[in-house]
Amino acid sequence: MNKKDQHLKRVIVDFKKLTPEILALLVERYPDGYDDIHIITFKNAKDEFIEAVEVTTEDTKYLVKVSSRLAVTMANYDEDDYEDFEDDDPDAVQPPEDFEA
Repeated sequence: MNKKDQHLKRVIVDFKKLTPEILALLVERYPDGYDDIHIITFKNAKDEFIEAVEVTTEDTKYLVKVSSRLAVTMANYDEDDYEDFEDDDPDAVQPPEDFEA
Protein backbone atom coordinates (compact mmCIF):
# COMPACT_ATOMS: atom_id res chain seq x y z
CA MET A 1 0.00 0.00 0.00
CA ASN A 2 1.47 3.37 -0.92
CA LYS A 3 1.56 6.31 1.48
CA LYS A 4 -1.36 8.21 -0.02
CA ASP A 5 -3.62 5.16 0.49
CA GLN A 6 -2.74 4.66 4.17
CA HIS A 7 -5.40 7.09 5.40
CA LEU A 8 -8.19 5.50 3.36
CA LYS A 9 -10.87 3.35 4.91
CA ARG A 10 -10.95 -0.07 3.17
CA VAL A 11 -14.35 -1.58 2.45
CA ILE A 12 -15.03 -4.96 0.84
CA VAL A 13 -18.24 -4.84 -1.20
CA ASP A 14 -20.26 -7.83 -2.39
CA PHE A 15 -22.68 -7.45 -5.33
CA LYS A 16 -25.62 -7.55 -2.89
CA LYS A 17 -24.25 -4.41 -1.19
CA LEU A 18 -23.26 -2.59 -4.39
CA THR A 19 -24.68 0.94 -4.55
CA PRO A 20 -25.34 3.11 -7.62
CA GLU A 21 -22.47 5.37 -6.52
CA ILE A 22 -19.93 2.52 -6.38
CA LEU A 23 -21.24 1.03 -9.65
CA ALA A 24 -20.79 4.42 -11.35
CA LEU A 25 -17.21 4.62 -10.02
CA LEU A 26 -16.50 1.12 -11.38
CA VAL A 27 -17.87 1.95 -14.82
CA GLU A 28 -15.87 5.19 -14.86
CA ARG A 29 -12.63 3.46 -13.86
CA TYR A 30 -13.16 0.39 -16.07
CA PRO A 31 -15.21 1.68 -19.05
CA ASP A 32 -14.41 -1.43 -21.10
CA GLY A 33 -14.90 -3.78 -18.14
CA TYR A 34 -12.21 -5.22 -15.92
CA ASP A 35 -9.68 -7.84 -16.91
CA ASP A 36 -7.40 -10.22 -15.02
CA ILE A 37 -4.76 -7.49 -14.66
CA HIS A 38 -7.25 -5.36 -12.68
CA ILE A 39 -8.19 -8.10 -10.20
CA ILE A 40 -6.65 -8.03 -6.73
CA THR A 41 -6.53 -11.29 -4.75
CA PHE A 42 -6.26 -11.25 -0.96
CA LYS A 43 -7.36 -13.15 2.15
CA ASN A 44 -10.15 -11.71 4.26
CA ALA A 45 -10.51 -11.93 8.04
CA LYS A 46 -12.04 -15.42 7.67
CA ASP A 47 -8.90 -16.57 5.82
CA GLU A 48 -10.86 -16.90 2.55
CA PHE A 49 -9.37 -15.84 -0.78
CA ILE A 50 -11.21 -12.88 -2.27
CA GLU A 51 -10.91 -11.55 -5.81
CA ALA A 52 -11.89 -7.91 -6.21
CA VAL A 53 -11.49 -4.80 -8.32
CA GLU A 54 -10.61 -1.52 -6.69
CA VAL A 55 -12.18 1.93 -6.85
CA THR A 56 -11.22 4.82 -4.63
CA THR A 57 -13.01 7.92 -3.41
CA GLU A 58 -11.49 10.77 -1.43
CA ASP A 59 -11.71 8.83 1.84
CA THR A 60 -12.47 5.19 0.98
CA LYS A 61 -10.94 2.36 -1.03
CA TYR A 62 -13.68 -0.03 -2.17
CA LEU A 63 -12.68 -3.58 -3.00
CA VAL A 64 -15.62 -4.91 -5.01
CA LYS A 65 -15.82 -8.69 -5.24
CA VAL A 66 -15.74 -9.83 -8.86
CA SER A 67 -18.54 -11.98 -10.23
CA SER A 68 -20.35 -12.65 -13.48
CA ARG A 69 -23.26 -10.54 -12.16
CA LEU A 70 -20.91 -7.60 -11.62
CA ALA A 71 -19.43 -7.88 -15.12
CA VAL A 72 -22.86 -8.08 -16.80
CA THR A 73 -24.26 -5.22 -14.70
CA MET A 74 -21.28 -3.02 -15.55
CA ALA A 75 -21.62 -3.85 -19.27
CA ASN A 76 -25.31 -2.89 -19.21
CA TYR A 77 -24.85 0.21 -17.03
CA ASP A 78 -27.09 3.19 -17.77
CA GLU A 79 -26.97 6.08 -15.31
CA ASP A 80 -30.66 6.82 -15.97
CA ASP A 81 -31.62 3.43 -14.49
CA TYR A 82 -30.63 4.76 -11.06
CA GLU A 83 -32.04 8.30 -11.11
CA ASP A 84 -34.97 7.36 -8.84
CA PHE A 85 -32.67 5.87 -6.18
CA GLU A 86 -30.34 7.31 -3.56
CA ASP A 87 -26.62 6.93 -4.39
CA ASP A 88 -26.12 4.73 -1.32
CA ASP A 89 -29.10 2.37 -1.88
CA PRO A 90 -27.82 -1.21 -2.37
CA ASP A 91 -31.31 -2.38 -3.42
CA ALA A 92 -31.08 -0.20 -6.53
CA VAL A 93 -28.41 -2.31 -8.24
CA GLN A 94 -29.79 -5.50 -9.73
CA PRO A 95 -28.44 -7.71 -12.52
CA PRO A 96 -30.23 -7.36 -15.88
CA GLU A 97 -33.56 -9.21 -16.06
CA ASP A 98 -32.27 -11.74 -18.59
CA PHE A 99 -29.17 -12.55 -16.50
CA GLU A 100 -28.60 -16.20 -15.65
CA ALA A 101 -25.84 -17.12 -13.20
